[in-house]
Amino acid sequence: MHSSHLLLEEPIRMASILEPSKASFFPAMTKIVGTLGPKSRSIEVISGCLKAGMSVARFDFSLGDPEYHQETLENLKAAVKSTKKLCAVMLDTVGPELQVINKSEKSISLLADAFVVLTPNQEKEASSEVLPINFDGLSKAVNPGDTIFIGQYLFTGSETTSVWLEVSEVKGDDVVCVIKNSATLAGSLFTLHASQIRIDLPTLSDKDKEVISTWGVQNKIDFLSLSYTRHAEDVRQAREYLSKLGDLYQTQIFAKIENVEGLTHFDEILQEADGIILSRGNLGIDLPPEKVFLFQKAALYKCNVAGKPAVVTRVVDSMTDNLRPTRAEATDVANAVLDGSDAILLGAETLRGLYPVETISTVGKICAEAEKVFNQDLYFKKTVKFVGEPMSHLESIASSAVRAAIKVKASVIICFTSSGRAARLIAKYRPTMPVLSVVIPRLKTNQLRWSFSGAFEV
Repeated sequence: MHSSHLLLEEPIRMASILEPSKASFFPAMTKIVGTLGPKSRSIEVISGCLKAGMSVARFDFSLGDPEYHQETLENLKAAVKSTKKLCAVMLDTVGPELQVINKSEKSISLLADAFVVLTPNQEKEASSEVLPINFDGLSKAVNPGDTIFIGQYLFTGSETTSVWLEVSEVKGDDVVCVIKNSATLAGSLFTLHASQIRIDLPTLSDKDKEVISTWGVQNKIDFLSLSYTRHAEDVRQAREYLSKLGDLYQTQIFAKIENVEGLTHFDEILQEADGIILSRGNLGIDLPPEKVFLFQKAALYKCNVAGKPAVVTRVVDSMTDNLRPTRAEATDVANAVLDGSDAILLGAETLRGLYPVETISTVGKICAEAEKVFNQDLYFKKTVKFVGEPMSHLESIASSAVRAAIKVKASVIICFTSSGRAARLIAKYRPTMPVLSVVIPRLKTNQLRWSFSGAFEV
């Protein structure tokens, strides 16, 4: 990448934009997280995703049971073995997610200006007049005039299956709403989001704990995506739970910021979490549209200076049904990279999208182009200035290594590490070349036997 490094601040010969991009041995530095699901769980498709640039596979437990996801994971292992491409595993929790219960899975037509009742009585049949939900505290949380959004799970925004409601009145446990736009609810799973309303449910549910302690432990997950993180205490409780599970004590926790409550406590959450996922889908409902970009830029900056990985979601929604992204989406991906995003998370695009492999390939190419014009020198100076003096020894070594590698135009930085901390510190300064970590295994003994952990396991 460094051989053709450009800066947006410098004059660019416009004709050069038309020149084909040079092939690189390494893919884009920006990582791509792909959600595996109905359209992307076969060995063939997963292999294509890995070759296209997917480096983290996300398993979303809002859809499918542990057996379903285990079968997908076995296919991932087979694909990794055949392609010789490494891929981490991310478990995405359900958390306090509100859902519409439609047992018959029949389509439900909702007409603008009509009324619909949201009820916790799950024995009732879902219809145009009544929608059962999985939460009995909604009536206590909302007030007349509040906004509620209902959409197909991982909605892209282009479906006619998304509806906006306005709370009209509360009757006991039921919430009567005015339908603001006509829509047809079709599909197996619909989620409900009450804009800027606190939902009194635990961040890590009993169902989440059961999945983590069984499926998560069995498969030694690399990352835990903690949905609807609202406070630093949510992260601390999740970490405490993981520490009790033995094999998961090193699993990294990525806090998913999905509502205004998480945004309000962002700084304290960032201190506790290993990384941040900016869930722009749900957050885009809580925030006015004109404020979404401001949150993204501010959050990414805070993550960068803290040296914590930041992941941006919902970038090429239209590729769920189309082979090419819109111009706005292509620009959005590039701007996310230029803003400082470390990874792009694909949801509906790979879960149920028609072109999962092509989507990953397209996003990877856009990321690679954006990285070529990223002002690393300016970023490096800002990061060093923020750290201040005196630096810790490890921070000093990491920053110096990056500066030296850039000066001599090194092709790669090789880092020996046992915990990964040194490699993460090097990555914090965003070198223009890949960082390869050589893991030093830890030797442990209980007086009776010796065991390796880390690079090898015996």
